[in-house]
Amino acid sequence: MTETSLYDRIGGAPTIDALVDSFYARMDALAEARTIRAMHPQDLAPLGQVLKDYLSEWLGGPALFSPVRGHPRMRQRHMRVAIDSAARDAWLLCMRGALAETVADEAARAAIDDVMARLADWMRNVPDKEGPDQDPAETTISQN
Repeated sequence: MTETSLYDRIGGAPTIDALVDSFYARMDALAEARTIRAMHPQDLAPLGQVLKDYLSEWLGGPALFSPVRGHPRMRQRHMRVAIDSAARDAWLLCMRGALAETVADEAARAAIDDVMARLADWMRNVPDKEGPDQDPAETTISQN
């Protein structure tokens, strides 16, 4: 018996596209996401495609990321930006909203959220900041 991938359970490429589009729309719209939005380039389209390719492969669909970009090395790729608990929480707020909007299968959504929450926590690379007067990240996430 073969197990159905999360990619297939959620609806494949159309759902991945909608998920990523919703995620970045939330990042643009939510005040709580202002700091993580500042970590990204103005034009989110190239990064959106990278995230779509990554999620496709990560969820068990077509391998679109690694043949082009190699091993994901997620933490290494994000070391150029400061990710603390507040950035993690803002990212999860956007992703959880996008998941709720686009993934109808509750069990699949919960499974994806569980792993994404652990990944987001692991991505933290700086201590939490003290006080509200901290500068946003001076560098941005690239599409590499």
